[in-house]
Amino acid sequence: LSYFALILPFLRKFFVSLFKYNYSKSNKQMLMKGIATIGLLICSNVFMTLAWYGHIAFKSKLERYGMIAIVLISWCVALLEYCFQVPANRIGSAEFGGPFTLWHLKVIQEVVSLVVFSLFMAIFMHDGLKWNHYVGFMCLVLAVYFIFRK
Repeated sequence: LSYFALILPFLRKFFVSLFKYNYSKSNKQMLMKGIATIGLLICSNVFMTLAWYGHIAFKSKLERYGMIAIVLISWCVALLEYCFQVPANRIGSAEFGGPFTLWHLKVIQEVVSLVVFSLFMAIFMHDGLKWNHYVGFMCLVLAVYFIFRK
């Protein structure tokens, strides 16, 4: 979890700079759309991670079920993921009056996905971050920087 303490100042700067653009709508409304988008993406990725990897993390509770049942359970969880993902992209998309381009939305989703996955690995799989994970995350931070750069 020390990784999160290291990037906290960067994330603060990132979110502050994210909403400095001049939009035709009020900045407060754009800020609220941006926060809602990121919040929905976090919820979406929690369900996505559970749909993809929950059957491994909760093996002892699910091993009595066959492969078809596990797939169906994962699909049900993935449906919840889409219930958050689709509104997040519509609310946040500049095409629907939101603050983000599709490039922005994709990079935000990837960063959120890896943060949620890292927490999942630490909490449920008891597997912490290693040096190569830190390097990979720093590459993602650079990706965010370059994608959001005008």
